[in-house]
Amino acid sequence: MELYELTVGQAARLLRDREITSSDITRAVLERIEACDGRIGAYLAVTADLALAQAAAADQAIARGAAGPLTGVPIAVKDLICTAGVATTCGSRILEHFIPPYDATVIRRITDAGAVLVGKLNMDEFAMGSTCEHSAFQPTRNPWHLDLIPGGSSGGSAAAVSADMCLAALGSDTGGSIRQPAAHCGVVGLKPTYGRVSRYGLVAFASSLDQIGPLTKDVTDSALVLGAIAGHDPADSTSVPRDVPDYTTFLESGIKGMRLGLPREYYGLDGLDGEVAAAVRAAVAKLEEMGATTVEVSLPHTDYAVAAYYIIAPAEASSNLARYDGVKYGMRNPGKSLVEMYRRTRSAGFGAEVQRRILIGTYCLSAGYYDAYYRKASQVRTLIGRDFEEAFTRCDAIVAPVTPTAAFAIGEKVDDPLQMYLSDIFTLSANMAGIPGLSVPCGFTADGRPIGLQLLGRHFDEGTLLRLAYNFEQATDFHRRKPFL
Repeated sequence: MELYELTVGQAARLLRDREITSSDITRAVLERIEACDGRIGAYLAVTADLALAQAAAADQAIARGAAGPLTGVPIAVKDLICTAGVATTCGSRILEHFIPPYDATVIRRITDAGAVLVGKLNMDEFAMGSTCEHSAFQPTRNPWHLDLIPGGSSGGSAAAVSADMCLAALGSDTGGSIRQPAAHCGVVGLKPTYGRVSRYGLVAFASSLDQIGPLTKDVTDSALVLGAIAGHDPADSTSVPRDVPDYTTFLESGIKGMRLGLPREYYGLDGLDGEVAAAVRAAVAKLEEMGATTVEVSLPHTDYAVAAYYIIAPAEASSNLARYDGVKYGMRNPGKSLVEMYRRTRSAGFGAEVQRRILIGTYCLSAGYYDAYYRKASQVRTLIGRDFEEAFTRCDAIVAPVTPTAAFAIGEKVDDPLQMYLSDIFTLSANMAGIPGLSVPCGFTADGRPIGLQLLGRHFDEGTLLRLAYNFEQATDFHRRKPFL
């Protein structure tokens, strides 16, 4: 096994036992990026000098016996998480040269845990997209098939982990942006409960929906990284003051007797691809074979979820992105007047998809339309949350597909935003309700495209999802398969 193929857990053990050094594994990852990323386009910036300096410091810490849970492990982060002294572009021209003066809380926490930062990862501009085609700088390609999308908006994070160009990555999930690319790239992606992980230093898309989470090679790594980044942060008013358990302690428990809910609205969806449905049902059968029981549940407001989400998220984006005006920071495109400068800056700085969502959001918040659109969507959001509350009275977790189809060709849906938005049908309700969700590999299509199984749980019950996913992972080998590069 090559050093870059190690999981976080494997690397931590070898580092702790001094069988390898962080400098060795970091160089191996940097060489892997150099060899592969020209074909994939997962990285917007590679922080080689910083990484090697951090690796040397990690080796010294290990020698002193002062290693943390991630000490010496090469990790990369989505490029909307602020990194002091390292450009944070959000995949947008308007922030192309923005260098934050501070670290996001999650960066500080992984650094305190000893992690090595190897770079910033590509994404759909301002996290608005499901394919990673909407980056202003480059598309990211799926490592399994280079002509396919990797999913989005955390497509760079999923592709980098899948291609062994880092041992783990951080992404963000506003409507499925961790789980969906994880499913398409055959890795594990976890969206924690809203408020479980600090959003301080996360460049906002939709503030009531955004959440940072890990993308990893297996479930154990997901538990390790979540444990490092979770916890209350006074700098984030939405962060919940709740103790963080050791998530690895949940993994070894079996699942015998667990009740799994199967939403009738998800499994009966007209657009659900046959191969995806078959893989998910086979995964459910495997969980039943392992001792879990299943029960049908209903999420009756699913039909309204996409419409409500694509009012709430663009409305919040319209408000959040108003700060990019050519005055405070970021791109400035001069004009003869203040209004012309605003227009020129935002027209040149924002891509088509971001402009589309700003326009939709501004319209929904405008005088005479707020009650008809935003208020009504917020009421639907409440009903979606109640649907989940009712479902969880009958089950311990919900099991569902992540996406209606496996990864599709680059360019196939880029001119059809409605079809693109519908690809989030199974994921965005979890963001509306604020509950945790996890994607774990559960199969492949006949032509080798990965398929993900989605697990949804009660608020702050990430441990149950990790337990379920780990037991399924141990009973299958989907997570062990690798793309051929």
